[in-house]
Formats: sequence, structure tokens, C-alpha cells
Amino acid sequence: MHLLALVLTALVALLHLGFMLLEMVFWTRPLGRKVFGLDADFAARSAKLAMNQGLYNGFLAAGLLWGLWLGSRGICLFFLGCVVVAGLFGAATVKRSILYVQALPAILAAIAVHYL
Repeated sequence: MHLLALVLTALVALLHLGFMLLEMVFWTRPLGRKVFGLDADFAARSAKLAMNQGLYNGFLAAGLLWGLWLGSRGICLFFLGCVVVAGLFGAATVKRSILYVQALPAILAAIAVHYL
């Protein structure tokens, strides 16, 4: 794969590792509450849901890293596609900024993986 494709795919994987940490570790702490705009009560009540969501983000990161490790365009494209769908769904149902933070980087990485 082209260096740009590798870098963009690795960036998406790192973003999802970061999302995983925010949702699984920092959700109820000041950093997590600030990032997601949560009050302490809601964060405490929704912590188990956030941990589950974080686990899925970890799976996406693992899949992307696996694809990079194998040098497999197909695996990378599959997991980037999953990230795009998740980002579009999140933007439509939760917060528009998810489109730019999650879906757009994955779209750019997928274009690079496919065409370069």
C-alpha cells in the first residue's frame, strides 16, 4: 500500500483507540465528561453503555491494525467501511460532528487504500 494510505488508515485506527479509551476509561471522569458534554449523573448512569460502545471502537481499531499488519487492502477497506457506516449513523442520530471526526477520516483513508 502507498504510504499515504498506510498513514491515513493508521490515523483512523488511532482515533478509534482514543474513542475506546474515552468511552471505556474516561467516560465518568472530567476528560470524558468534557469531550462528550455530560453531567456527572448522566455519565454515571450511562457508563456501562459507553463501555460497550468503546469495546466496539476497539474492535474497529484492531481490525484496521490487523489489515495494516497483513498489508491487506481488503481487510482495511472492510473495516474502514464499517467506520464510515458507523460515522454516518452517528452523525444522523447523535451529533453532526461525528461525520467530520469519524466518517470523513475513514472515507479519505478508504479512497487512499483503494486508489493508491
